[in-house]
Amino acid sequence: MILKRVSAIAISMLMAVSMAGCGAKAPSNEGEGASVATNGEGTIKIGLITPKTGSVAQYGIAVDNATALAVKEINEAGGINGREIELISYDNKGDATESINLFNRLVDNDEIVALLGPVISSNALAIGPLADEKGIPMITPTGTSLDITPGYDYVYRACYTDPYQGSIMAKFANENLKVKTASILYNTGSDYSVGLAEAFKETFEAAGGTITNYEGYTADDKEFKAVLTNIKAGSPEVLFIPDYYNTVGLIAGQVKEVGLDTIMLGGDGWDGVQENYGELVEGSYFVNHYAADDTAEIVKNFVDNYTEMFEGTRPNAFAALGYDATKILAAAIEKAGTEDKAAIKDAIAATDMDCVTGHVTFDENGDPQKSVTILKMKDGVSVLETKVQ
Repeated sequence: MILKRVSAIAISMLMAVSMAGCGAKAPSNEGEGASVATNGEGTIKIGLITPKTGSVAQYGIAVDNATALAVKEINEAGGINGREIELISYDNKGDATESINLFNRLVDNDEIVALLGPVISSNALAIGPLADEKGIPMITPTGTSLDITPGYDYVYRACYTDPYQGSIMAKFANENLKVKTASILYNTGSDYSVGLAEAFKETFEAAGGTITNYEGYTADDKEFKAVLTNIKAGSPEVLFIPDYYNTVGLIAGQVKEVGLDTIMLGGDGWDGVQENYGELVEGSYFVNHYAADDTAEIVKNFVDNYTEMFEGTRPNAFAALGYDATKILAAAIEKAGTEDKAAIKDAIAATDMDCVTGHVTFDENGDPQKSVTILKMKDGVSVLETKVQ
C-alpha cells in the first residue's frame, strides 16, 4: 500500500511538472470553464472536473447535470450562509493528464475553495495526491477504486468502494437468496472487476458457500461459450459477473445459448444494462447506489426535479452520486462558516446527513458508511429489491 501511494504521488507530480499545471444542460465548452451561478464578488467557488466528451462522457454528463441541479436548488434557497455557489465546471475528457492541468487551473487561476470530482477512478487517483498536498477539499462522486482515499486527509468520496459492493452482493446471495454455490466470471484486466470478484469470493466462502468456478477473461474476449460450458458443469445457483453493462449483455446472451440455468448477479457497472439487454438479464440482481423507484421522499424529489430540468431524462446512479457529493460539500462549507479549507475538510469528515443514496457518515479513510441498494431486473427494468447495510 505504501509503495502504491508513493508511486501515485510521484506520477502525479511528474505529470504536473511536464504539462506546466438531457435538456437544459449546465453550460459546457469542452474544457472551458462554465459557471452555473452568477459571477461576481461574494460567490463561493467550487470546481468540477468531469468528462463531458470522450468514451465515458455519458457518466460525466450525468454528474455534471446533477451537480448543476444541486447548485441551482442551493442558490435558490439562499445559497450558503447567504452567498451563492459559483460552480466552475471543466471537461477532462476522461484523461488523467488533462485532469491535472485543469486542477492546477482551478486552484491557481479560479481560486476554488473545494473540488467535486474527478468522476473516473484513474483520474481521481491522479488528482488525490495533489489535492491533499495543496490542501484542497475534494469529493469524488463516483471514484470507486480502493486506493483513492486512504492516507489523504483532504480526499473523500460519495460512493462505496469496489470491494465493499462485492462483499455486499455475496452477503445478499447468502442471506437473502439462501444460495450455497456460486461461480464467478470476471475481467482479469480490470481493477474494478478483479476487486469485486475477490471480495465476493472471500465473503461468500467465509459464510460457508462454495465457489464452483472462478473464471477470468480479457477485455478483448467476445466468445464466452467455452468457459460458460465449464461453469454449467458445476451447476452453480448464481453466477457473479462484475463488469460493465455492455460486456454483461454479451455474456448474458451466451448464458442463454449454452443453457446455463442460474441467477446472474452483478455490481454497479451493470447500471444501464436494462437499456439494451433487459430481456437477457431478466430475474438478475445487481448492486447499485440508489433506485429511481425508491419511495423515500428525498429520492422522489431528486428524480422529479432532475427529470423536469433535463426534459424527461431519468437520473442514473452517477447523477445521484453527483447530486449527493454537491449537497455534502455545500453542507460542510455552511457548517464551517468560512472558506478556510482545513475547516471545510473537518466539516466534511463530520458529515451525518440523509442523501439520495443513503444516510451518509464517513470513516477514517473518507469513505461513506451507508446502505447499499440491490436492484432486480423485472419486466425489462431495474426495480428496488432491498437495501443491505
